[in-house]
Amino acid sequence: MRKNIVAGNWKMNKNLQEGIALAKELNEALIADKPNCDVIICTPFIHLASVTPIVDKNIIGVGAENCADKVSGAYTGEVSAEMVASTGAQYVILGHSERRAYYHETVEILEEKG
Repeated sequence: MRKNIVAGNWKMNKNLQEGIALAKELNEALIADKPNCDVIICTPFIHLASVTPIVDKNIIGVGAENCADKVSGAYTGEVSAEMVASTGAQYVILGHSERRAYYHETVEILEEKG
């Protein structure tokens, strides 16, 4: 039987120091009381390299809140899946309702990202 997954992200609501503090707090709470599910936190890009090494990967998975639909190239401000992976993150949220609503991401765009 597959384990349930609980994933969360903090969107554009934490600066780097607040994001690190939140990740540490969650890490400590889950070490003390191990959940019966997989827990994943997906952070803004600028937090990934700082948050990934401070959480216990046996308890918390780390991912990005989005990634580009391109592998590389002159796409200012975009971050590829390979760049996300280079931080140690293993997950990416794709198809979030906010991305679809605010940035008009379509199924076709999501297929390119996947």
